[in-house]
Order: sequence, then C-alpha cells, then structure tokens
Amino acid sequence: MNHEEVNIEAPEEVTYEDLKKAANRTANWRERLAAVEELGQKQWNNEQTIGLLSKIMANDTVYQVQEAAYRNLKRFGQNVKSPVRRQGELVKGVNKVLVRVKKSLPEGHTFEEFKEKLKKMRIDIYDTYEGDKGAEFDQWLESIWASLSRR
Repeated sequence: MNHEEVNIEAPEEVTYEDLKKAANRTANWRERLAAVEELGQKQWNNEQTIGLLSKIMANDTVYQVQEAAYRNLKRFGQNVKSPVRRQGELVKGVNKVLVRVKKSLPEGHTFEEFKEKLKKMRIDIYDTYEGDKGAEFDQWLESIWASLSRR
C-alpha cells in the first residue's frame, strides 16, 4: 500500500488586529458579530479590547452587534448599560439613496432587481438594514420599494 505524506498545517493564530479589522467592517454585520463574539473570550480581556467593545456597543448600526459587545463587556466585569435599539433611519439619508437606486432601474423593474441593485450600489446600507430587520428584511424593503417615488 502506498502511504502519501499529508502535511497538516495548524490554523493561523487570530490576532487582535485581525479581530479589530473584522469588527470594523461596515459592509458585513455577520463578520462584525463573529469578531465581537471572539473578542469576548477570556484571552482578550484587556483595556484595548474593552475600549473597542465599548465603541462598538455605542456606535454599531446593527443592534445584534451592539448587544454582543454589551454582553462581553458585562462578562469582563464592566459596568455598562444595555444599548438602546435605534429607531428610524439607521443610515443618514437612506431614503434619498433608495430613491436613487430605484431611479437607476428601468420602468417596470421588479423588487428583486431593486434589491440586487441596492446590494451592488450600497452594500453598507443593505447590510445594516438586513442585520437590523432580520427575518423581516425582505418584507420591510419591499414595502419601502413600493412606496418610493420615481420623480
């Protein structure tokens, strides 16, 4: 029997800088959430991480990410108040952007075409609202799309 040598490399060590970069990725709330969850591990309990998690808890546009940062800060013994879910516009000027996206499409376009164009033109907005709305995202976006004027 022929036994081939298999070289199995150890997975790369994740650094604080890697996690910080992922936690600040504006166009991917899932990556931010995963980074925040990883930063909640014991080995990351230090001033640098606490500062980053505090900033994320106060400023992230997606409530789930803010909430994860809050839980980790509490786990690290920090005296923090639960973040308040933002109401209204999560991204300033979102309605103007949505109108622009709709106007860029031909008359009679479908909701799916609108959704794809938004994703291509403004992944940051798409991602923020998808993260915030969860399962209701498509229903929310479709109602916004239907109400937008083409003027």
